[in-house]
Amino acid sequence: MNFSSASSNFLKDIVKETGNEYAGLVSDGIEAGDVESFIDTGSYALNALLSGSIYGGLPANKITAFAGESATGKTFFVLGIVKQFLSDNPSGGVIYFESESAITKQMVEQRQIDSNRMVIMPVATIQEFTHQATKVLDKYLSTEDRPPLMLCLDSLGMLSTSKEMADTAEGKETKDMTRAALVKAAFRVLTLKLGKAKIPMLVTNHTYSQVGTMFPQQVMGGGTGLYYASSNIVFLSKRKEKDGKDVIGNVIHCKNQKSRLTVEHKMIDALVTYDKGLDRYYWMLELAEACEAFKKVSTRYEMPDGSKHFGKAILAEPTKFFTDDVLQKIDEYCKVEFLYGTNQSETEDVEREEPEKSV
Repeated sequence: MNFSSASSNFLKDIVKETGNEYAGLVSDGIEAGDVESFIDTGSYALNALLSGSIYGGLPANKITAFAGESATGKTFFVLGIVKQFLSDNPSGGVIYFESESAITKQMVEQRQIDSNRMVIMPVATIQEFTHQATKVLDKYLSTEDRPPLMLCLDSLGMLSTSKEMADTAEGKETKDMTRAALVKAAFRVLTLKLGKAKIPMLVTNHTYSQVGTMFPQQVMGGGTGLYYASSNIVFLSKRKEKDGKDVIGNVIHCKNQKSRLTVEHKMIDALVTYDKGLDRYYWMLELAEACEAFKKVSTRYEMPDGSKHFGKAILAEPTKFFTDDVLQKIDEYCKVEFLYGTNQSETEDVEREEPEKSV
């Protein structure tokens, strides 16, 4: 008797008996857990930060959070990823839950995003967001022909609660102490459904300066719900990017604050321009130099063929200099630099920060 086969059949019977639609043998794949594919962000460097490969990106069935202080370009950044997603998926769509009343038709179309394939769904409370997101996912899971879909929430920090709304209407100024629990409950419900549907979700959130510590640092508000549910949490800060005197976009500094896929606390910069969204090759000069695909000689870079060029000239014609061989070398370097277990000196004793439990 094949004991392994008998055991597998018994376990399959147990799964069938429980009626758990998400359960199954690990050998058959973990339907709501395994990351089978990635969503290209439009930036090679950001892809590497999130997945360990310049050809990767956002986990296609997980929650990715982007957090930062006010006016750090969180919405601008997410819209850049939305544009790339719709460009890569001609039949795809985006459901954009919006709590800040900041998105306009003009803003979307100026960024060359197909407005016919993007739904803006205003939400005011956590309960409203949870209910509507659940209905979207249930409808998607019941559909046979499923087009590519992405969900966005912008932002979690601005969502109120039903109790807070009711208290405000009555003139009360009491704080709803159940808010953090509601956020945690929302993501408990949505995480498994996103995994089952293989839909990525982007969430923006606010950060604030932690007071009362010797070394002040930025922490994410909203309790622990989003922290535990997210596959990646990226902290953002920005500076203006100029072409001469004209501001053409923002350089977004990205720090991988939490990740289940790649080494935490790694950092890259990404450029988001007003007209084109995320720049594909920004920060690639730094990666090429780090892996010695290019060699920095004074103020110029030496190519594999021995020619020397200024960085601005390389980025003006990136496909000419970032050949398939160069990209492959950078990708191999990124797997060592960003993935767990591939660079022992970088991954030993990595401290995992516990989320801030306040707010």
